[in-house]
Amino acid sequence: MSARQTQSGGAPRPLPRAPGASDEDARQLLRVGLWILAAGLLAALLTKFVFGGIGIHGPHTNSGWLSLIAALASLPFGLMLATLGAAKWLRHRRHRRMVRRDR
Repeated sequence: MSARQTQSGGAPRPLPRAPGASDEDARQLLRVGLWILAAGLLAALLTKFVFGGIGIHGPHTNSGWLSLIAALASLPFGLMLATLGAAKWLRHRRHRRMVRRDR
């Protein structure tokens, strides 16, 4: 029997979480997303200025191609993670304000 199932085998119940766990999740998403975004930006800059630039048929060197592939993979993924983390952080911030107002 898994930790999420009830004794009767019904619908799974959520696992208990610490009170500040959601804030920590949002911070982790933001931190990792921004680091991946920075790595993608660095790879794009390296492609443009260090590894020979980009011509009409693509980068001029093998290193340029690898750097371009890394940039094109990490920029959208890092942006997605950072956006998700920011949205989650803003949602929890708004939720905390509403809870304080209700008291």
